[in-house]
Amino acid sequence: MHLRHLVLHDFRSWASADLAFEPGPVVLVGPNGQGKTNLVEAVGYLATLGSHRVATDAPLVRQGAPAAVVRARFARDDREMLVECEISPAKANRVRVNRSPLPRPRDLLGLVRTVLFAPEDLSLVRGDPSERRRFLDELLVTRAPRYAGVRQDYDRVLKQRNALLKTARHARGDALRTLDIWDGHVAKVGGELLVGRLALVDELAPYVSAAYAAIAGTGADASVAAVIAYESSVLSGGDPSDPTTAHSSQGHPESVSELTEAIATALARVRNDELDRGITLVGPHRDELRLRLGGTSAKGYASHGESWSFALALKLGAYDLLRADGVEPILVLDDVFAELDTRRRAHLSAIAAAAEQTLITAAVSEDVPASLNGMRFQVADGEVHPIG
Repeated sequence: MHLRHLVLHDFRSWASADLAFEPGPVVLVGPNGQGKTNLVEAVGYLATLGSHRVATDAPLVRQGAPAAVVRARFARDDREMLVECEISPAKANRVRVNRSPLPRPRDLLGLVRTVLFAPEDLSLVRGDPSERRRFLDELLVTRAPRYAGVRQDYDRVLKQRNALLKTARHARGDALRTLDIWDGHVAKVGGELLVGRLALVDELAPYVSAAYAAIAGTGADASVAAVIAYESSVLSGGDPSDPTTAHSSQGHPESVSELTEAIATALARVRNDELDRGITLVGPHRDELRLRLGGTSAKGYASHGESWSFALALKLGAYDLLRADGVEPILVLDDVFAELDTRRRAHLSAIAAAAEQTLITAAVSEDVPASLNGMRFQVADGEVHPIG
């Protein structure tokens, strides 16, 4: 898959932008604050219906404008696809594919595939578990779009159950009977989400390990191997933040019914603690993607260079997994070459050069390896001009 044409109206800093692209490396060069990242952010929005920089849609609409429009034409094999998205903070977003409206914006998910690596991705290693859960869920939805609905359903029933727990602390009669019903909802939807995450981590793990070995130059040295595992208090009976009790993704139950039963059992076990605290203490929302280097937790122990390598390995592992599915995603590298040392830069540039299409942003041309020959644009003062 590659991007052929991008048009923006009132998206971020851009009142309007109109760019044509070709396959291969595409480099956007310009000083910070000129809108380079806004351009690739718009492409990523069509893939995830979200931004890697902000949690809500409101900042994506140019100040003073009622809505933003992102329109892009993609090529996949011998077919083309026109995608249009109107982002409206005050009302529901609207999406069209090949000029036909989609019933729901989330029906777009899975049609456009991108993998983005940005400096913010260091939080995948050093940040909170929520960062890693989001990484897993976005990849899960890209591969199997139905999980977008599962995630929304889980967030909804979890919110309802948490609200009920706060009430039940003071009135435990009818509230407890209602809580039993919501336990069933959380267990059912949580089981669906959990089975997807567990299977995904099992498939993703070897790609991440291989990517880290290549990036860091460790080869087959097991003493510094990068390993990922899904850890859940639902399955272990413990806290996923505690490596002595958390359950690994290996050897887990495989069916939705088994996992639904496991969640229901765990909810019953912690019921009294939840009533005291007014919050749901077990479930996919409390789980962790454990990252280890040579048997040691990467978070808190990995060096700066090792953390960069692991973050990059997670994204390149996702990229390789999507390629293995049969659709090559667009690789997006947002201002990362300046952050990498010689080895990591060389490895990443080789992958970028071989990709069907790579979108790259950089403050100066010298940050981008010369081996990445392709289209180059200068971005400055609200305009984009071809270089050369």
